[in-house]
Amino acid sequence: MWIGFGATLAVLLIAAAGALVVLEPWTPEFRHGGLTVAAPPAPVKPFPQVAAAPSDAPAPSPAGVVAALGPALVNPDLGAFAGIVTDADSGTTLWSQDPGTPMIPSSTAKILTTAAALLALPPDQRVATKVVDGAAPGELVLVGGGDPTLTAQADGKGYYPNGPRLADLVAQIRLSGRAVDTIVVDTTAFAGATMAKGWENADIPGGSIAPIDSVMIDGGRLDPLVEYSPRTATPALDAGRRLAAELGLDPERVRAGKAAPDAAEVASVQSAPLRDRLRDMMVHSDNVLAETIGREIALATGYEPSFDGAVAAVAATLVKAGFDTNGVVMHDTSGLSTEDRIPARLLGKIVATAAQSADDTPSGTNARPAGEKLSATLAPMLDDLPVAGATGSLASRYVTQNRGGAGWVRAKTGTLSVASTLVGYVLDRDGRVLAFALMSNDRPPEVSRPALDAIAGTLRNCGCS
Repeated sequence: MWIGFGATLAVLLIAAAGALVVLEPWTPEFRHGGLTVAAPPAPVKPFPQVAAAPSDAPAPSPAGVVAALGPALVNPDLGAFAGIVTDADSGTTLWSQDPGTPMIPSSTAKILTTAAALLALPPDQRVATKVVDGAAPGELVLVGGGDPTLTAQADGKGYYPNGPRLADLVAQIRLSGRAVDTIVVDTTAFAGATMAKGWENADIPGGSIAPIDSVMIDGGRLDPLVEYSPRTATPALDAGRRLAAELGLDPERVRAGKAAPDAAEVASVQSAPLRDRLRDMMVHSDNVLAETIGREIALATGYEPSFDGAVAAVAATLVKAGFDTNGVVMHDTSGLSTEDRIPARLLGKIVATAAQSADDTPSGTNARPAGEKLSATLAPMLDDLPVAGATGSLASRYVTQNRGGAGWVRAKTGTLSVASTLVGYVLDRDGRVLAFALMSNDRPPEVSRPALDAIAGTLRNCGCS
């Protein structure tokens, strides 16, 4: 039999207790055979909370930690290996292996940069990008102040959250009524080379870095929304060309130059606060942000805004705060150089200090209130670390292996072809905060990373008192 459902509506008649009940077609009751459909439950509102580690958690013993870590530490996939585990509350070293040996840190070098930034700079510091009058009629100068987060995206949503918009510079220029035919790009806010010792030119198209100019659009990415997009080799000039294009000018009317010291300001935009840029740098291991923030530290502490100046400024800031930098050899502030060296002892000490519940050591800098504790100054670093199996550079780890550490391990990762490192902290099974620095050299990262993850995951499951 052919049953049509065209203009004719179907009616279902149900006999119940001698009565006919007519159900409207296609109602929830019709679809469920006459059963009553309950109202949806009231929405449940989540109340996320962060609880402090208990103050009375049992302290792990060095012997207990060594026994727990034993099987993970003999894994040959670790290669040339150094590390340290510290009870953050007491500062007691629970285990170490060659902690004073300088190792290739890869991106865990950003731990040093972040610590120095927290010590030397106010958390709400912003960096300005300006446009000023040029020397000739019709000429404007794009003056880079050191912010690589400017975006030209039409909706203003570039790679960096809350980055300043090129469209705002354009709007201000147009509002000024100035006639423009030439854009000059001034990158003199930074000094020295734009590529560091130990960097590879292949890392520019590979997406790990762009030459460090004082103005860029979306960190020099050719695809502004892709983390490891190929980068441009001429980020500052490209920013000038994009500004010219947005103003309707020929991009060929763009050249490098310098603004006059007393040039009138025509337009300006500002970066997100330092606290936000540090978070983006750490979660996504952004090398360009690390290098530009390193130059901010240099400018604030009286050093040249160059690779050498930034490295010296970071080291001096850490020494002033009481950290031992013996063995540190750095050529950048991102850790991209294969010639960088940092001992695990220093990396572990910084994280352990940030995680301390009490510390009477003052920060020793003018950027903070007098007497502020060093641990309180560094503590924001802990929130900037990726979460195992969830965020940033740890999102894909602790997912299929070492799942016991997922959600508990928080750490800065480091990856080069010759090194893999993991520096952070974990709450152990008894509720004790353990800081760790784990450094593997001379093994490919796809081999050494699971071995490092296993160590940190073991610490999570350690009730090692």
